[in-house]
Amino acid sequence: MAVFLDFEKPVAEMEGKIEELRHLSSQGDLNIVEEISRLQSKVDRMLRQLYANLTPWQKVQVARHPNRPQFLSYLNAIVKDFLPLSGDRCFADDQAIIGGIGRIGTRSVMVIGQQKGNDLESRVKHNFGMAKPEGYRKAIRLMQLADRFALPIVTFIDTAGAYPGIDAEERGQAEAIAKSIETCLRVKVPLISIVIGEGGSGGAIAIAAANAVLMLEHSVYSVISPEGCASILWRSATKAPEAAEAQKLTAQDLYGLGITDKILSEPIGGAHRNPEAVIETVAREIEHYITTFANMDGEALLRHRYDKFLAMGSRGLS
Repeated sequence: MAVFLDFEKPVAEMEGKIEELRHLSSQGDLNIVEEISRLQSKVDRMLRQLYANLTPWQKVQVARHPNRPQFLSYLNAIVKDFLPLSGDRCFADDQAIIGGIGRIGTRSVMVIGQQKGNDLESRVKHNFGMAKPEGYRKAIRLMQLADRFALPIVTFIDTAGAYPGIDAEERGQAEAIAKSIETCLRVKVPLISIVIGEGGSGGAIAIAAANAVLMLEHSVYSVISPEGCASILWRSATKAPEAAEAQKLTAQDLYGLGITDKILSEPIGGAHRNPEAVIETVAREIEHYITTFANMDGEALLRHRYDKFLAMGSRGLS
């Protein structure tokens, strides 16, 4: 079912008219193919104009769109012969983070990603993509396994943040996130991360301290959600649009600041309007970056990551 965001109301009305005309046309009473084509061209122009001028808050809404392709969509389309690896060997198997070994193109890789879920049942199963300590400890285990067997690591980022519940804090949430970041920085294999939706706080960077961090055009990446930021600064979540503007959380802002390495284009109207196209783009870029880093030895990869993160803050702030 199509879901329209608040700023897409003019498009929703136009597409509603198109559906009505298609229904009439299917009855064979009217030949209105030309009218449908004209209206569809108008919708395409409206979408192109809308999505070329999105505010940061609107980009947050697009990044959270319920029909936006999630990690499992990419996994099923891109990764062949996937073998899931479960559990942290300590407490439990966290379904917010899924990982395992598979093939991308001709290369064996370790794939790790955050899955939010797209209906009530799957969202509860995956805890809305918010991992607990056992999720990050599973990620650590898989990254160390990849390092041992010289497998490139590919991670997909899509989370509002780590789970903030009491049980997670009791089991060492902060330590698990810190250890996961440390593991990202220490592995001697290529590490490529793609922000496919929402990259929130330490919950995102825990598996994204990578040699290459890519962002989809309408994804966001921030130290805290706009609502959380607004609640702290203004004591009101209604100030979220202002917070989003100040946070510089869009792919375009972060690329300009040197935080991320490349912006991957999305279809007109966002990834949810043409998932196949954006998945194909992501697959192509992953293969490109794996090939780019393939000839670097472990020490060179460590140095590359070291230099990359130390350089952050030296660009785009003036």
